[in-house]
Amino acid sequence: MYKSIIRKILFKFDPEAVHYFTFDAIKLLCKIPLVPALIRSLFQVNHPKLERELFGLRFKNPVGLAAGFDKNAVLYNELANFGFGFIEIGTVTPKAQEGNPKKRLFRLQEDKGIINRMGFNNAGLEAAISQLKKNKKQIIIGGNIGKNTQTLPEAYTDDYLECFSALHPYVDYFVLNVSCPNVGSHAKLNDKDYLEELINAVQSLNTTFKETKPILLKIAPDLNTTQLDEIIALVKATKIEGVIASNTSVSRENLKADAATLESIGNGGVSGQPITSKSTQVIKYLSDNSQKAFPIIGVGGIHSKKDALDKLNAGADLVQIYTGFVYEGPALVKRINKAVLKASLNS
Repeated sequence: MYKSIIRKILFKFDPEAVHYFTFDAIKLLCKIPLVPALIRSLFQVNHPKLERELFGLRFKNPVGLAAGFDKNAVLYNELANFGFGFIEIGTVTPKAQEGNPKKRLFRLQEDKGIINRMGFNNAGLEAAISQLKKNKKQIIIGGNIGKNTQTLPEAYTDDYLECFSALHPYVDYFVLNVSCPNVGSHAKLNDKDYLEELINAVQSLNTTFKETKPILLKIAPDLNTTQLDEIIALVKATKIEGVIASNTSVSRENLKADAATLESIGNGGVSGQPITSKSTQVIKYLSDNSQKAFPIIGVGGIHSKKDALDKLNAGADLVQIYTGFVYEGPALVKRINKAVLKASLNS
C-alpha cells in the first residue's frame, strides 16, 4: 500500500515539505487512542534472538533510524512504534541555524536515491533538550552532534563539548558528526590530528560524569584505504566505542540520473541505493583490517533485507536506515528484523 499508493502521492510534492507533512501526520495519528498499539502490532518484531548488547547498551533489535530524519527530536516517541531498535536524533548544533538555502533536498527516483545539502538545519541544543525531556523511555536514543556553520575553526571543539555536556543526561550514546559534506568550513574536521584532539577532549569531558556515555565517530563513504587505516588507528588511540559507516557521498559515479539533472541539482551528499555497495565495502574494510576491534553501525543504501544482511555479514553489528525508509516505507524495518531473526534461528 505504501509504495503503490502513499509514496506515489507524496512523491508528487517537494521532498522537504513532504518530510514535515509526514511528521505532522504521524504525530496526529499517534494521538488517536489505540493507533500506537495498532502500529506496534503491524511493524514490531520482538524476539530474544534479535537483541544485541553493544557498548553497555541492550538494543531490542539491530535496526535503527539514522540521524537526519528526526533532527530536532520531535518524533522519536512516535517513531518507536514502528519497530526500530534505536533512533538517532540530530545533527544537533549549539545554536539554531537555518542551514543552506532552499531548495536543498532532491529525489533521484530512477536511482532510488536522494541528494541533500541541508547544512545542519536544526532548532538548536535547547530545543532538542526540551523535546528529549518528553522521552517515554521506549527506545534507545543516540545524539548526533556537530558544530555551527559560522563557528570559527579555533572554537570547533567548544561546540562539540557544549552539545555533549548539555545532551549527556538525555541520550544513550553520542555520535561525533565530522563527515557531513553539506556544511561549509569543514576541512579541519577531516584532519587526523585534529580529530584525535577533538575525540580526546570529548572523552575527557565524558569521564567527569558519574555515568560515561558511548561515543562513536561517523565517517564518509568516500575515504580511501589509507584514510580508513587512519580511522582504525584513531579508534584504537582514543578508545572510542565505535564507528558509523557511513555518511552521504559526494561522488556522482554510476548514477542513472542524466548529467543535466545532476547539474541543475548542484552539490550535496548522495544517499540511498547509489551508495549501497560503497558503504558495505567500507564496513568490510574496517571490520577485516581491525580484526573486529570495535563495533560498527552500518548505514547507506539499505533498501531491502538483503542490503541489511550484506552489511551485517560484512562486519556491521547494527544497521540504520533513512533513504530506504522513505522509498520502501515502514514495513522495511519489519522485513529486515524478520530476516535477521530467521538467519539467527537457522545458524
